[in-house]
Amino acid sequence: MIKFIARTTADLPYIADQMIMEAGEHRLFAFYGEMGAGKTTLINAVLDLLGVEGGGSSPTYSLVNEYKGRLGESIYHFDFYRIEDLEEVYDIGYEEYFFSTHYCFIEWPEKIEELLPEDVVKIKIRVEGDHREILLDVSN
Repeated sequence: MIKFIARTTADLPYIADQMIMEAGEHRLFAFYGEMGAGKTTLINAVLDLLGVEGGGSSPTYSLVNEYKGRLGESIYHFDFYRIEDLEEVYDIGYEEYFFSTHYCFIEWPEKIEELLPEDVVKIKIRVEGDHREILLDVSN
């Protein structure tokens, strides 16, 4: 487990870089944290690092957004906050995303925990007073 401290959003590019480096070949990332903890903001820092122009937005209503990285590769951003039934996740064909070679970033993974593969990279964001504590677990 690796711990980062983000005091401002200016700290996020460095943290995003370290997360991608530490993850190595892993491409599936699950972001845990309460509402407003900064999951989307951190994912946007990672998207920027990967060359996605204009960053991203949380796909709250569409479940998944697709972006193009600097080399034209697909990058996927999921938000499962509003799902009420796992059938919705099956309907979008989650396996094709999760088990691809593309980066996938998931908000609210606790709603689909049983569908996550064992080697998912887990990022836990905790609000601690005036800063965020970001815990990276690539031990899987």
